[in-house]
Amino acid sequence: MRLGLVIDLDVCVGCHACAVACKQWNSSGTTGPLTDYDPYGADPSGVWFNRIRSFEVGEYPQSKTVNFPMSCMHCETAECVTVCPTGASYKRPEDGIVLVDQDKCMGCNYCAWACPYGARELDQASGTMKKCTLCVDRIYDEALPEAERQPACVLTCPTRARHFGDLDDPDSGVSAVVRERGGFQSMPELGYNPTNQYLPPRVQRPAQQADRPRASLQDKLKEWMARAITK
Repeated sequence: MRLGLVIDLDVCVGCHACAVACKQWNSSGTTGPLTDYDPYGADPSGVWFNRIRSFEVGEYPQSKTVNFPMSCMHCETAECVTVCPTGASYKRPEDGIVLVDQDKCMGCNYCAWACPYGARELDQASGTMKKCTLCVDRIYDEALPEAERQPACVLTCPTRARHFGDLDDPDSGVSAVVRERGGFQSMPELGYNPTNQYLPPRVQRPAQQADRPRASLQDKLKEWMARAITK
């Protein structure tokens, strides 16, 4: 079994609900509190398992904003595990989840330097490294209804851009959607074989829309200005 996430870049709107739900759930989970540093100050920061990057693809007028959530990829060949001098970072053989033993971690930062995805963050309050656990304390909790045994980020996503399941099972929902949509790994050339995959955005406009005449940007600005003046 190889548990992981599949994220649909075509429907992710960058609302950050997944990041907030992740922080809320994991602040009381297996890794303990996720520290905020001066949260109400001029330069707030803190520990997050999931962060969203946004950038533009394509050219106007067919450009598209792509929101790219990034967290631990739970790689098959996890370099963060290889470099850990204390054995705090380890990969579970039964489901492929990469975890950090908080009792063994000494905060040396080796794993953070080794991770090309920037998925690990040193909690300055505890002095230990923290990262996405795929909500391991939730997905195996038999006290929860089966439908709720998923990572918090998956349950909270308002556009259902996030999917969770066994990517080693060809009949699982995540495997099926990866095949259908041409899912891809992030930086596969590094050879770490990340478990998490992404579904590509649909940049091209539908043919029936592409044939329609499009007003120029200048015409749209004139229209907006005219409306503002009449109001």
